[in-house]
Amino acid sequence: MKLRTELRNREREQYDFQWRLLAALLFVITLFCTLVARFVYLQVIEHQHYQTMAETNRISLVPIPPSRGIITDRNGVVLAHNYSAYTLEITPSKLENIESTINALSEIVEITAKDRRRFKKLADESKDFESLPIRTRLTEVEIAKFAAQSFRFPGVEIKARLFRHYPMGQSASHLIGYIGRINDKDLDTLEQDGRLPNYKGTNHMGKFGLEQSYEAYLHGKTGYEEVETDAGGRAIRSLRQVPATAGNNLRLTIDIQLQQLAEKAFGDNKGALIAIDPATGGVLALVSRPGFDPNLFVDGIDPQSWKELNESPDRPLNNRAIQGTYAPGSTFKPFMAMVALETGKRTAQQGMHDPGFFVLGTHRWNDDKRGGHGWVNMYQSIVQSCDTYYYQLAMDLGIDNISRYMAQFGFGQKSGIDLPGEKIGVLPSQDWKRRAFRKPEAGKWFVGDTISIGIGQGFNTYTPMQLAHATSILANNGVIFRPHLVGFIEDSATGTQTKVEPKPIAQLPFKPANFDIVKAAMVGVNKEGTAARVFRNSEYVSAGKTGTAQVFSLKGEKYNASRISKQLHDNAWFIAFAPAEKPKIALALIVENGGFGAQAAAPIAKIVMDYYLLGKQPTEVVQIHPGSNNAEPQTDGEEVLVD
Repeated sequence: MKLRTELRNREREQYDFQWRLLAALLFVITLFCTLVARFVYLQVIEHQHYQTMAETNRISLVPIPPSRGIITDRNGVVLAHNYSAYTLEITPSKLENIESTINALSEIVEITAKDRRRFKKLADESKDFESLPIRTRLTEVEIAKFAAQSFRFPGVEIKARLFRHYPMGQSASHLIGYIGRINDKDLDTLEQDGRLPNYKGTNHMGKFGLEQSYEAYLHGKTGYEEVETDAGGRAIRSLRQVPATAGNNLRLTIDIQLQQLAEKAFGDNKGALIAIDPATGGVLALVSRPGFDPNLFVDGIDPQSWKELNESPDRPLNNRAIQGTYAPGSTFKPFMAMVALETGKRTAQQGMHDPGFFVLGTHRWNDDKRGGHGWVNMYQSIVQSCDTYYYQLAMDLGIDNISRYMAQFGFGQKSGIDLPGEKIGVLPSQDWKRRAFRKPEAGKWFVGDTISIGIGQGFNTYTPMQLAHATSILANNGVIFRPHLVGFIEDSATGTQTKVEPKPIAQLPFKPANFDIVKAAMVGVNKEGTAARVFRNSEYVSAGKTGTAQVFSLKGEKYNASRISKQLHDNAWFIAFAPAEKPKIALALIVENGGFGAQAAAPIAKIVMDYYLLGKQPTEVVQIHPGSNNAEPQTDGEEVLVD
């Protein structure tokens, strides 16, 4: 009985063992199949995906920033270019104490207080992981000194970079502009425009002037280098390189020698000048005085230099040519005459007696000449700059006619010049006044408002660019070209040049005879009128118009420059074109607080036109004293300049 029980137990144990063995075998087979299936999935089905990931981990893409395009004047003189130099750079995130590191570095290479201020400003504006320059343009000796002790400075390295340079310094600074470091706002803009990938590895972009407005052309296309790295991220070898494409070059319409001559002619005076080729719209010179040195901004301007520029009462960063708005004074009169002829309100022969004042109701507007000019027609009104003629004309025309026709000459609107920040000024109208003043009673237009508009005072404010553009249209018998500074965009790879502005954009529907009448009177200004003394014995026939505009209300008092501060002296204007029969140059200029237009502004115009037309350098500046017969006194009207 016992024996049978033991046999049955062995059989049971053997049976259980076999089942356990089979279960284990099935488990092992299942695991093996799962493993094989996973291998098949990874190696076959997902092969491409993981191969790409492996290659990505193995290969790094290093951006190659492009060389920025160069800028030259019309004759090929370089105005902005690049050069290579070494910089000493610090990555703040890799340092525990930046100040102590800079102090230690200063024992090896020279680090000035200006360098420290600039670095601090850059650090405040940048992210900690960015490398920032503490010293630029290192000498070979300084490079060698740092290299010998570089082990002491983790987080500090020497880098080779391209630097922008403006060899003309302050000259033409407002039109060329400058580049600056890319900030967070710039990054947001680049991302919104879809241009951010093309700025990988680039630290700078255009911030002002042509550098800003032609950024898309000047920047070029970023290249890249494929670099194989090990598990530690160290570069092993270069696999492939796609070179960067240099930015396009800009050939400007300006003549830098003419530009510098005009700048010098202003002396210490503030003001602006724009000279245009009427036949193309190409800007020959664009002056804004005082200027600034754009090289200050290339490495990041230090706070002290920025404060001096930004807080200067002379506002050197303000481009007066396109951003300064002024009452045009008597330079407005030739355009008023054109409106009179086109509307039929006046003929060339029609005249009036000027008693020296104009009266409307109880209000009296004085003429510039005590006792008046006597009998004047349109020619004499421009040549002698008779205010009373234009007081009456303005009232007869009405503000709506004046506004509508002046808009066709470009007043009160952007000229379209290829520079950022252009202002439109104020072309007065009834609608403008309603929008400009909140209170309905203040926004009502009165007949008295129109009177001073006729002599370029009152609510009138325009930029020198608008006066130059309008003068160019007048000189060109109504053919309109968009003013532009860039003549050609040159492909840096092929050398192919693309013309920027080849065709006129409009033609004013005015009678040719009316242009001839007004232009003949402007010739008379330089022959026998307010600018005759400046253009005496000139070798070419020119047309012009002087202007003098108030900067504050006289309240009926007589103007006396000796009794008021320089800042309250009248602004001096002059517009001109030459040769009169077939103009090659048209210009407008203003000398802020310069006094009479004939005294302060016309001589500068003569210097510029003599050089451009004859190649003559000035031997001396013509001086005209206030009160001379050919100097135009300022207006005694009571309206004030809106600036």
